[in-house]
Amino acid sequence: MALKLVRRSEWGARDYRLPSGATLYGNERRRGVKIHYLGTPYSDRTHDRCAAYVRQLQAQHMDGNGWSDIGYSFVVCTHGYVYEGRGLRRRNSANGNTTLNDQDYAVCGLVGSSGLTVPPPAQVNGLRDAVDYCRAQGPAGDWLGGHRDGFATSCPGDALYTWAHAGGPRSNTTPEEEDDMATPVELWSYKGKDEPQDAYAYLRGTSRKIDALATQVAALTATVRTLASQLGDDVDTATVVAAVERAIADAVVQVNVDVTGPTNS
Repeated sequence: MALKLVRRSEWGARDYRLPSGATLYGNERRRGVKIHYLGTPYSDRTHDRCAAYVRQLQAQHMDGNGWSDIGYSFVVCTHGYVYEGRGLRRRNSANGNTTLNDQDYAVCGLVGSSGLTVPPPAQVNGLRDAVDYCRAQGPAGDWLGGHRDGFATSCPGDALYTWAHAGGPRSNTTPEEEDDMATPVELWSYKGKDEPQDAYAYLRGTSRKIDALATQVAALTATVRTLASQLGDDVDTATVVAAVERAIADAVVQVNVDVTGPTNS
């Protein structure tokens, strides 16, 4: 697929502030690419409004955070367009600290912590285009992960984090097929499974599995606490609860729904 790159001049970027806005990467080569999300509610919009949202992000980072520019190397909208942020040469400020910013490029998908949380097929492919561009045109290695790798954050959310650690697969689903996601289109294999699965359908199914598992664990924990409180005064309730909760956690690990897909090289 052809990269749909939107240059800074095309989306109406403000000039970055000197001198820090011109800081080049300190290392000759990036390890790879870190995927980000917005961390705030986000609602999808028509493509003619995406550039304005990227300008809003830049204003937030410059005027709100006091940064010299938008923090990301690139931003990818739900329509698959890749907006040039700091680009391939200037160091990003989104990965957490100077060392992490030097280590990897920062690519943000316009996906929220609520509202739109799972990237649609066009965005999945746009994110992959951005990763490939960083590897082909910038000195980026094969590593692909999320903001939370090496930094304490929930970014980029479970769906994008799963996608990144599955190797960043493409989806060949067309816009006409987006309304019926029950039928897999692009086939790709992921670790521990024999059957192929469509990338977008896999992300959606994974998100549901995580939510269901969290609900079950919460319900089991509440039940254990209620039962333990009825065991009598001669029983150390806290010890019983802790032991059973550890057993539940071990059971969850043993079940291992294996949402991570193949490991990155």
